[in-house]
Amino acid sequence: KHQHQHSDLDSASSDTHLVQHQQQGHDDHNFSEIVIHQAIETIEFVLGMVSNTASYLRLWALSLAHTELATVFWEKALLVSIETENPFFVFVGFAVWFAVTFGVLLCMDVLECFLHALRLHWVEFQNKFYKADGYKFQPFSLVKVLESAPRY
Repeated sequence: KHQHQHSDLDSASSDTHLVQHQQQGHDDHNFSEIVIHQAIETIEFVLGMVSNTASYLRLWALSLAHTELATVFWEKALLVSIETENPFFVFVGFAVWFAVTFGVLLCMDVLECFLHALRLHWVEFQNKFYKADGYKFQPFSLVKVLESAPRY
């Protein structure tokens, strides 16, 4: 009978240890679950790297396109009017060059900067710090803190 009581104490203490272990976030997993989880994490990491690389290649391609557009606008709008040596055509050519450069290049650059900053904040920043691990988001509430504080 003494051995039976001793084994009951051992199982009770091991159950308590298991509950404490699980409460600390150390759930026991078998090897196949760990391998599958790590494979999924690896795939997500590689996809994120490809996505980020494609984003920066897109920025590089846009900068090349802007260079070529600026060259075309300079040659077709302003340089042609300067070669006529007519002050009126030079003025009109400058107005066209300025309007097209501002309308296409500068506005497109501002939109590109805005969208890239939005992408950096939303996609790259979020996937570094946010993990959907099943806990419901609870925003900070000073009222809840004060309600749970001990009263003296």
